[in-house]
Amino acid sequence: MSTPKYIFYILIGFVLVVVGAVLPFLIVMQMIESTFLLNFLAYGASMTGLMIGFIGATMYVREHRGKD
Repeated sequence: MSTPKYIFYILIGFVLVVVGAVLPFLIVMQMIESTFLLNFLAYGASMTGLMIGFIGATMYVREHRGKD
């Protein structure tokens, strides 16, 4: 049995949101230097992760709607 496609979307979204949260934390703790590119990458990872996770959740709901 193959893994449903929405699982991959949700996992990728989760990883991106975690990266988007960890990078600013490391910047604030001064473990890595703050640059415009790194700040933009953290913001982009967080927003992209939210969107992909939302798409995965929507796919899950669409597939399981009315099965109860």
